[in-house]
Parts: sequence; structure tokens; C-alpha cells
Amino acid sequence: MTQRQAKRLTHGLIAVWTGAILVFLYLPIFSVGLASFSKARYFRFPILRYDTTWYEKAFSSLSVRELVSTSLTIALLVALISVLLAFFGALAFARFDWRGRRLYQRIILLPIFFPQAVLGLALLIWFSTVGIIPDWRTAVIAHLVWITPIVTLVISIQAYGFDPALEEAAFDLGASRWQTLKEVTLPVLAPGVISGALFAFLLSWGNFPLSLFTTGADQTVPEWLYAKMVSGYTPLVPTLGALTTTGAALILLLGYTLFMLTRRVRGS
Repeated sequence: MTQRQAKRLTHGLIAVWTGAILVFLYLPIFSVGLASFSKARYFRFPILRYDTTWYEKAFSSLSVRELVSTSLTIALLVALISVLLAFFGALAFARFDWRGRRLYQRIILLPIFFPQAVLGLALLIWFSTVGIIPDWRTAVIAHLVWITPIVTLVISIQAYGFDPALEEAAFDLGASRWQTLKEVTLPVLAPGVISGALFAFLLSWGNFPLSLFTTGADQTVPEWLYAKMVSGYTPLVPTLGALTTTGAALILLLGYTLFMLTRRVRGS
């Protein structure tokens, strides 16, 4: 076998392996999408009759609207608050050298390594101890405990590549700390901030273990999907699953667009 043939064979095997991985990852999602268009109550393949009835019921259902509203409120608040905390936390994590920095770097990442079910149970016990009745607001706190360290790590990756000379140059030109933060630091860290916000929103939106323990009487989309899969299955399950997956893909596309725009602005 010649070197050219060996190279062609290697590329072919890589393509086949990559295709197999993609099929393995995305075939279940594709199956959920197919099930959402089936007129039958239970999914059978091949589908005998395609219909959009379940989508019409999903959009007109008050319970589905309430579920989406609760999940959306939690995810937006978690994304906003976690990015705000993580932005300054990342500067302390990666930008400045101060006494106790190494200990801070270890402590801030600890919640990531706790199993979410254990963390959710611990938070539920703590809420009960201090007399707080769990609802969607306690779920926001629970999500922040787990997600904020992740967002801090994401923004810190961008902060490690930040050149301190840029801030020093801004100070030398007479800029105040606020002007330097707004005109220099924030634009440089913008890709990390956007990535962290996307991570926070999607992780909060799809979170099940923490929500299960801390939402109380309120219910999020993942909790509802689990409850209906355990008992009382309805075709709204694959329909809502397909809608949330499509929504997540659109959010990722929006985030990528913003990322490219910030790169173009920085380049100009």
C-alpha cells in the first residue's frame, strides 16, 4: 500500500468513525422529533400518519405555558446573576495576584464536583432549617450555587489571555477605572462573558436534580417531562422535548452570532 492510499484509507476511517459518533449522539433527538409529529398516542416506527395536533395543543396549553414561563424565568435570572458574579470572580481568579488566591481558586470550584442530587438535598435541608419554603426562587439560588463556578471558569479562560498592558495604557491616557472597565476590560472578556451566559442559561434550563429538590410546588420543564415519563405519558412529552431542543439550538446560534460580531468589532 502506497502512502497516498494509506492516507486516503485513514481519512475514510476517520469520516466513518465521526459519522457513527454523530448518529449515536443525535439519533435519539431525531427520534423525539419524529415522535412529536405522530398522530398516534405512542411512538411506532414507521409512522403511519403525520400530524401537528400535539404542537397545536402544546402552544394552546396553559400548563405548558406555565412550565415554560417558570423554566425561562429561572434560567434568565441564573444567567444574569451568575455572569455578574462570575465576571468579577474571574478577575480575582485569573487576573490579579493576591494573598489567598490559590485557596480561592480551589474553593470556588468545589460545588462543580458535588453530585447534583446530593447538593440539591443539602440545599433543601438548609432551606427547611432556616424556614424558607421552596419555590422557583429557591431553585434560582440552588442553580447559582452549581452554575456560577462553571461560568467563572469559562470567563477565567478568557481572562488568562488578557494583557494587563491594555489597562495600564488606558490609565496612562487618563481613563478612569470605570472607563477602563467599560472600554477595555469588558470588550476583551466579551467572548467569555457570552459563552458563560449561554452555558448558564442552558444548564439551568435543562437542570433536573437541583430543580427536583428545590422548586417546591412549582415545576420546571425537565421535572414535568420526567413525571410524565414515569406515569401518565402523553404525546406532549416528545413535542415539548422537540421544542426545547430547537430552542436550545437557536440560542446557541444566537450566541455564535454575537461571538462573531464581537470578534469583528474587536478586529476593527
